[in-house]
Amino acid sequence: MSRPHVVGIAGSLRDESYTRVAIERALAEAEVAGGTTELLDLREFDLPVFDADAREAGDATRLTDAVAEADAILLGTPVYHGSFSAPLKNALDYCGFDEFENKTVGLLAVAGGSFPITALEHLRSVCRALNCWVIPHQAAIPRARNAVEAGAITDPDIDERVARLGEEAVQYANIEPDPPCFESTENVGADD
Repeated sequence: MSRPHVVGIAGSLRDESYTRVAIERALAEAEVAGGTTELLDLREFDLPVFDADAREAGDATRLTDAVAEADAILLGTPVYHGSFSAPLKNALDYCGFDEFENKTVGLLAVAGGSFPITALEHLRSVCRALNCWVIPHQAAIPRARNAVEAGAITDPDIDERVARLGEEAVQYANIEPDPPCFESTENVGADD
């Protein structure tokens, strides 16, 4: 059996992104667990605001091809107004069932304030609509400026949670998917 391939999408455009640091940490642990990894840094993609009539605009095909090749996907987001970031939403809009259906997905959220649970819930709902299998364990970094310094997670408990997410992405990369859920069978997309 080949090594599971884990793709991490960093949904932040900031140069000094705590989200990117956390996704890189999870990917490093995925490699330790036996997977191959790839970081999809959205700063490096030309992705205009999604238009269903221009699905291959900019670097959309490069993004969707990379996601489609993954066995597991880690989605990392900063928390903006209680939800996930617009760059991540835009990237997910370019993707769909072809890239996500029956894939294992891990979730990570980073907040400047308290626990970023709503962003994780929103991402879980999106993944459910795409008929993914979302890892029950999720990683959250509240008050990130106190937990990340010089490109590393300094809080040992948070570091352990983020590392575990990467490990479980490999462990569950080939899990038998659940039967389609109601949301995915009703989610016919923008083609109608």
